[in-house]
Amino acid sequence: MAMANPLKFLQQVRAEIAKVVWPTRREVLLTTVMVFVMASLTAVFFFFVDWLIRTGLTTILTFFGQ
Repeated sequence: MAMANPLKFLQQVRAEIAKVVWPTRREVLLTTVMVFVMASLTAVFFFFVDWLIRTGLTTILTFFGQ
């Protein structure tokens, strides 16, 4: 196996990094806010699903426990 030239490797890395399109500050802020909004909505949804299942099971166990 041939040994790679470290200088050539670094030049190729710089060339590839130059092709990267970095997000703007506004894009980062908007996507961060959207992640927090979606995480909050998901948490609320699963809270209500958990509450509904817990209430249903409690009702069933109370009914058959008597």
